[in-house]
Amino acid sequence: MNAFKIAGIFLQMVFVSTFAAVAAAPHPNVVVLLADDAGWGDYSRNGNQQVSTPHIDSLARDGVTLDRFYVCPVCSPTRAELLTGRYHPRTGVRGVSTGQERMDLDERTIAEAFQAAGYATGAFGKWHNGSQWPYHPMARGFDDYFGHTSGHWGEYFDAPLERRGRMERTQGYIVDVCTDEALAFIGLHRAKPFFCYVPFTTPHSPWAVPEEDWKRFQDKPITQLATQPAQENLDHTRCALAMLENQDRNVGRILDKLAEFELADNTIVVYFSDNGPNSARWTGGMKGRKGSTDEGGVRSVCFVRWPARLPRGRTVPHIAGAIDLLPTLTALAGVARVGDKPLDGRDLSPLLRGTAASPWPERMIFSTWAGRVSVRTQQHRLDSTGALYDMAADPGQTRNIAGEQPELAARLGQAVADWRTEMFGTDAGAKPPRGQAVDPRPIPVGYPEFPITMLPARDGEPRGGVRRSSGAPNCSYFVNWTDLEGHMVWNLDVQTTGNYEAVIDYTCPIRDAGSEIELSFGANRLRGSVKPGWDPPLYTNQDTLPRPSGESQMKEFRPLTLGTIRLEKGAGPLTLRAVEIPGGSVMDVRRVTLTLAGS
Repeated sequence: MNAFKIAGIFLQMVFVSTFAAVAAAPHPNVVVLLADDAGWGDYSRNGNQQVSTPHIDSLARDGVTLDRFYVCPVCSPTRAELLTGRYHPRTGVRGVSTGQERMDLDERTIAEAFQAAGYATGAFGKWHNGSQWPYHPMARGFDDYFGHTSGHWGEYFDAPLERRGRMERTQGYIVDVCTDEALAFIGLHRAKPFFCYVPFTTPHSPWAVPEEDWKRFQDKPITQLATQPAQENLDHTRCALAMLENQDRNVGRILDKLAEFELADNTIVVYFSDNGPNSARWTGGMKGRKGSTDEGGVRSVCFVRWPARLPRGRTVPHIAGAIDLLPTLTALAGVARVGDKPLDGRDLSPLLRGTAASPWPERMIFSTWAGRVSVRTQQHRLDSTGALYDMAADPGQTRNIAGEQPELAARLGQAVADWRTEMFGTDAGAKPPRGQAVDPRPIPVGYPEFPITMLPARDGEPRGGVRRSSGAPNCSYFVNWTDLEGHMVWNLDVQTTGNYEAVIDYTCPIRDAGSEIELSFGANRLRGSVKPGWDPPLYTNQDTLPRPSGESQMKEFRPLTLGTIRLEKGAGPLTLRAVEIPGGSVMDVRRVTLTLAGS
């Protein structure tokens, strides 16, 4: 046998044994960490000298940095793109509250893919893609859930949070509490592969942070200023950075737990944010912030660490986005995708590993919000007004070159027009529903596998003189219920005919206790009395800085058990009204909870 044959047989044996070893290797764990409203410039890794984020920075040092990574201008759209690998308008997500944040039920998620592959799956923090079953995270691929399913949450200390459908009062700062739950999940499932999603609530307002973190910043000079410094509130900057340092400490706790259980080497850890900064602060000179489709509104950090398989300290310059995470993470983990809808994202694993063919295929990434659309190529951005910028030469978008390169501007403009049509139809454009109008899709109620349905004020419609406690619906409650004309409505789709226990979370001045109220659906009615009175003070000691005027001051609500109402299968309005008001008001209402008790 000649040397070439021997060598060939040897290489074949090496290939077979290597393939067998790879096939037999345990699936990696996956931990996805998502910041809420953190900008690209909020990290020491990116040159911010006013903050220290060593644990988050370590993910870049020990893993791969996606240097041009794009998310959506606001929260729930980015989360939908992470979960589905598809642009959020395709998924039914068109807002951030009042039901507009829900993903269509025929969408399949990254969690479902890992769940189908035998992973334990858990989510701990801010969900923001639908609250009621089957929009609930536990119906979208997660075995376990703890946190708040809505967007903005008005209580950061000792917050009431949901555990698998039931509310419970917690103790401590919300980021610390949700991290505790994630750590418990990792410990419980450390002997098998797990997918752990930790969507943090910070640095989203309200401006509330533990005192130990605030003390480091309250008198700190801010020397790196926003691109438009006149718009910057320095105390907001200080508080956001204090929140980031608290979050960094919690990222460190998760990394330490992985190391303690000797899981770090075979765990993929991803960290990114859901949109640009929620206040005007330093972004390295980029234009735009949260809500904007310009670079500063949609560029995020993204770090991917997997010590066993990914190079250390690698930087990927190619444009990428949240839509890429589903195909990339399933490919890295060797997990089959669930669902067959066309993906908008790409598998970036060759770029992460450094094995991608050159050149990498060109692409465009689109960003949309509030009727505006912009498009990013590797070198250029066409903004929502049709202005064209060379992002390599002019990262701050200061000089419109559309007149100098009309053909490129026209080509990108046509791409935007085509994308609009594909996403929204020929007559729509990208305009969202009117204001905070309640989404017309009804709220499903009555699934035996998840019999509890919470109906927060956020998802209902105030009628008559009743109004919300603030302009931001997500953590609002109904107030100003003073007459018989006032009432509130939730649009339901009852899945199971049966008896439902009805509980109202309420407050009521002591002197006004005793109103008679009626809950109705179709021909069925349930009456009860608002008593005893319960009139707690507003929380005024939780906030580090004054709460923005559009956000509700919160208080302690108590449950009022109204009784049992018969709901017949079918769609229609659930109405809560008063039939007798002996005092000056009826009550304030945070939510109605319906629990299917039996048919």
